[in-house]
Amino acid sequence: MSIPSFTATASSMISVYIFFFFLVTTSDASFVDKFGANERLSAPRITQSPSNRFAVSSNFAFTTQKPLNLLANYTRRRISKKLELANVIISGNITIHSENNTFQLGFFSPHESSKWYLGIWYSSIPTPTYVWVANRETPITKPASCTLQITETGKLAIMESPNSVIWQSTNNERATDFRFLDNGNLVLLSATGATLWQSFNYPTDTWLPGMNITKEQSLTSWRSLADPSPGLYSLRLNPREYNEIELVHNKSVSYWSTGNWTGAKFARVPEMTIEYIYKFHFANPFTPAASFWYTEIAKDRALSPPLTRFQVDVDGRFKQYTWSPQTENWSKFWSQPDNWCKVDRLCGDLGFCESSSTSPKPCSCLPGFRPVSDYDWEFGDYSGGCVRENGNSCNETDGFMEVGVMEYEGAVLISFSGSISFCERSCLGNCSCIGLLHDERTNLCKNLYGTLLNLRNLGFNTAYQDVLFVRVPEQGTVKKNESKSVLLIVIILGSIAIFVLAIGVLLTLQMRRKSKRRTEDGGFPMLNLKVFSYKELYAATRGFSDKLGHGGFGAVFQGELLDSTLVAVKRLERPGSGEREFKAEVCTIGNIQHVNLVRLRGFCSEKSHRLLVYDYMPNGPLSVYLRQGGPSLSWEVRFRVAIGTARGIAYLHEECRDCIIHCDIKPDNILLDGDYTAKVSDFGLAKLVGRDFSRVLTTIRGTWGYVAPEWISGVAITPKADVYSYGMTLLELLAGRRNVEAPASAGGGNGGEESKKGEIWFFPPYAAQQIIEGNVAAVVDYRLGSAYKIEEAKRVALVAIWCIQDNEDMRPAMGMVVNMLEGVVEVPSPPAPKLLQALISGESYHGIRIDSGNDISMSGKCSDDSMGVSSCGSQLSPANANFTSRIPSVALK
Repeated sequence: MSIPSFTATASSMISVYIFFFFLVTTSDASFVDKFGANERLSAPRITQSPSNRFAVSSNFAFTTQKPLNLLANYTRRRISKKLELANVIISGNITIHSENNTFQLGFFSPHESSKWYLGIWYSSIPTPTYVWVANRETPITKPASCTLQITETGKLAIMESPNSVIWQSTNNERATDFRFLDNGNLVLLSATGATLWQSFNYPTDTWLPGMNITKEQSLTSWRSLADPSPGLYSLRLNPREYNEIELVHNKSVSYWSTGNWTGAKFARVPEMTIEYIYKFHFANPFTPAASFWYTEIAKDRALSPPLTRFQVDVDGRFKQYTWSPQTENWSKFWSQPDNWCKVDRLCGDLGFCESSSTSPKPCSCLPGFRPVSDYDWEFGDYSGGCVRENGNSCNETDGFMEVGVMEYEGAVLISFSGSISFCERSCLGNCSCIGLLHDERTNLCKNLYGTLLNLRNLGFNTAYQDVLFVRVPEQGTVKKNESKSVLLIVIILGSIAIFVLAIGVLLTLQMRRKSKRRTEDGGFPMLNLKVFSYKELYAATRGFSDKLGHGGFGAVFQGELLDSTLVAVKRLERPGSGEREFKAEVCTIGNIQHVNLVRLRGFCSEKSHRLLVYDYMPNGPLSVYLRQGGPSLSWEVRFRVAIGTARGIAYLHEECRDCIIHCDIKPDNILLDGDYTAKVSDFGLAKLVGRDFSRVLTTIRGTWGYVAPEWISGVAITPKADVYSYGMTLLELLAGRRNVEAPASAGGGNGGEESKKGEIWFFPPYAAQQIIEGNVAAVVDYRLGSAYKIEEAKRVALVAIWCIQDNEDMRPAMGMVVNMLEGVVEVPSPPAPKLLQALISGESYHGIRIDSGNDISMSGKCSDDSMGVSSCGSQLSPANANFTSRIPSVALK
């Protein structure tokens, strides 16, 4: 039996409050002794909202968790009697708190607007964060006169006046009591204590622990940051198969989903396998009764789990937040879709979506256009799109602006053949035409009608794609009453211009013929890169005399341009695959800009010469610092390199329009600039995964010792292959040594006779064992001594082992790796990789013999594949260094 919540008039409530205050504050000891330590009466929690514009009324909410004895029952009868007379719960700016002061219930106005709503928000944090709104579609305009009460029919209602109901609950049975639970759930109870209605069954945009996603219960975003009314984006259970969770636009168009439920996780959300603070539950999947929810698990029994929530944001993305008491802010470590340009119709008509995550806002208007509503755009609602700045829909003097190779939704196409000028005239003749597409090679024109929704870059400008031209207002008009002298000057200049133009046309035609011949011979689409002549680069590199190293498919030379800029010139030396790499690098790197990716400045393609020109990195590759007796990096630099490299790879995987798999992550391809900032280089083995494909089949590439088990097994390669290579590189960075090393001498170590046969040292099995056992110090580079941060080193070590798991589904995505390294996400202890465990136990691997060249054969229970490499899933490579590390290794004999 529980004490019902109630409201009374100010005079009567003051007497009750004094009575309780006397009991609780003056007789604590005797009260506990008399009625037992387990009997607890929750004190009322009443506060005023930040705004003091309204009169304060004394409205209290009392709750109990267990039946009280004589005194408590006597008090309960008094409160119940008051509830019958006055059933107001809150009014004006009075708010009530949940039992442990986690949540607060009251009226609020987002961003100080004139509209007010009944909502629930976190009361224990300084940042206003609303998790539930009752009257989303019926805001209040006069909050001073509004009350929340239990009506005579037993419904929870917002009343603006005795006869004006703004909103009410949907329960059919009469409620006599309510509870405001500490999980944020507002519950109505019957006289027998049965739950009749609860706010958790009517979620808004936020998913809290214990809240169910079902066929009937879904999340819907706010319309904008200042408008809690239902927005355009929803998270729901797939209404056809009941097998996945999906994000939809306008309750109809799905633009992201979790993938099928596999029994333990959703196929496209591998992060669910990481042990954090969540436990996910899916009851009755694949049936209409399906229900999905999650609970929190405290990692430390002495501490409560942190505040956490999932939210469908106004930008259409589903995000997970955890409250950080240290920074007093919400930390976001997961969101989908990973690129906001994948959100359906986010930017509206003629709105351009900025794919870069560094942009302050996802949408912008093209030159000559402005937002339909500046207010909506200010608060995150871009769906209205853009309109012409002059307000006109069209004009005969309109022009066209080249936008580029774009992707969009909504427009209707009418195709025909013709030159670009013919296309423009055709479009200008119809006011409904909003732009055109033109393919210069095929002379195919497509006029566009209707709306251009969510314009975004198509990605990499491959050859012969349609270029978008948007119809724009005329940039300037010619005055009719010009003076004769000005007219004469114009005629003279025009004649000269025509003469020059004629010469230019002849030269252009000649260049096009040459360009066409080059294209037929395997030329390249022109990007925003400088095209160097072979003579220029020969002079810049002083005849290719200053060799920096040897990268994939060719050597790299230092060069100096005419403006004294230092560059690194990569000269491809092999025909065939070398040329394919060149094309891949030019198309991939040319349009990518990121602080942790090396920048391609230009290229040379003359006859058989294929050269790439990069920014010069004065501190060289990371591999230079992983040699005994060589230079060493401080822990601060190592940690920055670890995070920077992860960010660069995460950008390739998750922030480009098309997922880019690097395929050759290793220390040699991580360069350090003058400030020791990590730059991922050498995209020659990169593969683009189109938006309609999640995997790419490819022939085996990469560098032995870093490639993932799936390379050898012959299955399709995903971005998780790069994660594996990054994990192996992370171990080397932590230990300051290479993973695969030859003994120092034939007579040292484990015996000269075995060394002569090709014995090598393989470090990862030992490192994994030590890290999992908690002995990270045994793995850290001894040259650092004690000059490193233990917590950061532990984080790096644990992340490395998670990255090299045999099962790619167990490896975290690179975005998650960044969050783990930055400390946003707690890194649990990983399981031991089975293949490395086998190396330690010696159950399957008995030795490695290095044959001629770079081929490696393994003895043991492995069968040879068609490539001549026996595969149990582990990849090893001989090392060129010649030293014995003070850190133990596993000797493979």
